[in-house]
Amino acid sequence: MYFIKPTDPNPITPFKAAMLGLMCLIWLGTGLIGHDPWKPDEAYSFGLIYSILQTDTWLVPMLAGEPFMENPPLFYWTAAAFAKLFSHLLPLHDGARLASGFYTALTLLLIGLTGRKLYGENRGWATAIILIGCLGMLVRAHQMVADLALLAGIAMMLLGFSHSQERVLRAGIWLGLGTGIGFMAKGFIAPVLFGLIAIGLPLCFKNWRVRNYFLSLSLALLCATPWLTIWPILLYQRSPTLFADWAWQHNIGNFLIHLQQIPNKDTFYYLKSLPWLAWPALPLAIWVIWQSRSRLAQRDDLQLPLLSFGVMLVVLSILPHIKEIFALPLLLPLALLGSASLSSLKRGAANALDWFGLSTFALLAILMWWGWAGLLLDNHAKVTLWLKDYQPEFEPALQTAPFVFALVATVLWLVLIWRIGRSLRRAVINWAAGITLIWILAMTLWLPWLDSVKSYRSMVVSMKQVMPNQYRCIKRNHLGDGQRAMLHYFGNIITERDREHRCDLLLIQGDRNARIFAEKQWQKIWEGSRKGDKNERYRLYQRIVPAQTPTQ
Repeated sequence: MYFIKPTDPNPITPFKAAMLGLMCLIWLGTGLIGHDPWKPDEAYSFGLIYSILQTDTWLVPMLAGEPFMENPPLFYWTAAAFAKLFSHLLPLHDGARLASGFYTALTLLLIGLTGRKLYGENRGWATAIILIGCLGMLVRAHQMVADLALLAGIAMMLLGFSHSQERVLRAGIWLGLGTGIGFMAKGFIAPVLFGLIAIGLPLCFKNWRVRNYFLSLSLALLCATPWLTIWPILLYQRSPTLFADWAWQHNIGNFLIHLQQIPNKDTFYYLKSLPWLAWPALPLAIWVIWQSRSRLAQRDDLQLPLLSFGVMLVVLSILPHIKEIFALPLLLPLALLGSASLSSLKRGAANALDWFGLSTFALLAILMWWGWAGLLLDNHAKVTLWLKDYQPEFEPALQTAPFVFALVATVLWLVLIWRIGRSLRRAVINWAAGITLIWILAMTLWLPWLDSVKSYRSMVVSMKQVMPNQYRCIKRNHLGDGQRAMLHYFGNIITERDREHRCDLLLIQGDRNARIFAEKQWQKIWEGSRKGDKNERYRLYQRIVPAQTPTQ
């Protein structure tokens, strides 16, 4: 890079680096095991993984016996491999969730290396710490979702771009692998981002118009080609219909139809959500861009994350599906810019962020301990009554190991904020430590309560108990993908569309059409929901009038 990196006045010692690495590992590992697949995203994701384990069908993603062509299967392959590898030690869903930890760890490593390359030796840790401190990463980084493989691929792409002006071979390999992994995780989004960033950098900034950069892009295309072609070709050979369903119905065609409706009410969703999803990276990024606004033409270390963020924001905002989880890639360039700001951040601003973080997480920790103790002791406080009303069937119990872990984590957090030295990094370290503490308390003290309200296990077991021993098939009505997956996993129950009207059982979700189905041909034999869920109701009906027999 042409910009001279500033010397860090407070270099990170090996001991401090080890402690920061330990904090990252604790943040990363907490919550990966010990609970069922949660609604909504984990449920259908594990359904795809479970189908691989049950049928050994790896080419076509399957959900409860039917093709599910929304995404390529790289994440589901990885999760199935982890589940199989650890099947003797962990339940299948916990083993599969280790793949999320793998891809998140890879993302932290890659974005840290990118920060180190752009801003100096001691900025790698700062970049990773800022990323784990982002509120948008807290829950999603520990979930069983293909977006984490995409995130790792994009982090790999950013690392490749950071080397592309100097080291052609290294840059080309990283760029090609990142684009390919992102494609095999979520489809065309990664190649589109790669292409637009690759074009935008030399188009907007002359520092990138060098021979090595274009050689790096050429090598990247060569390295990405196997990833971009092998699975689609095999899928097409297997079934042109499924290939068209994936490539056109779920991707290109869907995007072109949606493009005609832009702008709409969701176009600015990410722009409005970033202030909390990307906190505290966003204000740090805004500060460094504002301070360097007159020197951006010379700061190629800022040009890469700034242009990458702009490209990602525009592309993600015009895609057909707008969800909070899809904003994860935006956090990567913001974390890089946040790391760049640490050498110029005003001490008053750093102290304000530090005190805001300390007071916020201290208050949250007190509330979490108080609420947990209130449930356990049944102290009839208002918050306890609200929690019991939200989940009246939940029975709290003291679990020794989680309690000890939560207590030790709280004490260590107090020691950390008391002993950490003064530096401009203190604010982001304390923020990340506070995020880690809150996550530990949620995944220890509150995990049984959360698992009870987010798991489908009890509902499926309840329904399974009243089902007849023999039936032809189960027709579904308005049943979601996650629910289908959990019926398959917990009850070995497969539902279908039943266009031939031959099924003798009917499962419907919600109140819609309930009266129609309950009239003459069907008799309700079960009704239920997840614990504490008053909105999402399910009803199982048995046919009274004999079903039609399909003609031969």
